[in-house]
Amino acid sequence: MSTKASAIGQPSPWVLPAAVTLVLISFLAAVFLGIVDVPARDVLSALTGSGSPEARSIIFDIRLPRIVTGILAGVQFALAGLLLQTITRNPLADPSLMGVSQGATLTVTMFLLFTVYLANPNSHSVNELPIAWLPPAGMVGGMFAGGIIYLLALRLDLSPLRITLCGIAVGAVMHALAIGLIAGWGSARIEIILEWMSGSLYARTWDHALFLLPFTVVGLAMLPLIYRPLILLRFDATVARSFGLSYRRQFSLVLLVSCALAASAVGAVGPIVFVGLIVPHLARFLAGRHFPLVLPLTIVLGAVIVTLGDLIGRLAGGAEEVPIGVVTALMGVPVLLALLRKIP
Repeated sequence: MSTKASAIGQPSPWVLPAAVTLVLISFLAAVFLGIVDVPARDVLSALTGSGSPEARSIIFDIRLPRIVTGILAGVQFALAGLLLQTITRNPLADPSLMGVSQGATLTVTMFLLFTVYLANPNSHSVNELPIAWLPPAGMVGGMFAGGIIYLLALRLDLSPLRITLCGIAVGAVMHALAIGLIAGWGSARIEIILEWMSGSLYARTWDHALFLLPFTVVGLAMLPLIYRPLILLRFDATVARSFGLSYRRQFSLVLLVSCALAASAVGAVGPIVFVGLIVPHLARFLAGRHFPLVLPLTIVLGAVIVTLGDLIGRLAGGAEEVPIGVVTALMGVPVLLALLRKIP
């Protein structure tokens, strides 16, 4: 029985429950472990509202908002990567390849270098920077990049190859502009810009989680509406249209959802690389040919990868923690090399 199931690519029925359990384990590990050593009993007391003020502050003001923000961002990055890989039929597609991350990076760089400078050119204090505006600024840039890519691809006949090439071109230009701005005028703000560009959950608050929450909820709510089109968009446009699919409209809708998810996540936590690339492939590996299981696995594994990656960065770096973008890059490179070996 199990041999036959394996032959036709059926996944184990325990795959999804095991992944959900891993989310809970990683969440609890991130709550109980950190740079500041808080005894387990103090953590439990803080969670029940009876701990010391210091323990409650560490748990509720530092760790929990950081963890929740990471979970929401991980879900969005992973889901955006899956959608982009599906509609472009490109196994290497992710928000960075489509230019969304670079667009967000450019607008955040412009915001920090020009808006803040004009408001108070003599102040270099990080505390005086309007950090709360970085998420919406980054999202605007990501959506702007996505809009440019879509318009270019629309004029060139909307096809997976052309939209991928447009994404690479637009992303390269925006990345070059951002680096040029940093090189020319970024000396006063270089530390905070580089921290954001590396992808980090450092100092994330409940405001960041609340910023991401609506996009996560709407993105998940859209999945039942785009599920059938998503299955058909895996095929050639001619094949998809033969099943009655409005190819251009559905392609545009899925692209919009993926860009909104990626842009808002990048705006909140920076361009955390490889999450949108490796998580969908891990989900496909575990789900086999059972595509209905790929979506929930992608969502769950996105939360796991970011939570564990941030925890590793916190514990490995000590007081000078390693940004999660560095951790996910180190985790993603072996997967990327394995994928490149399989591509002719």
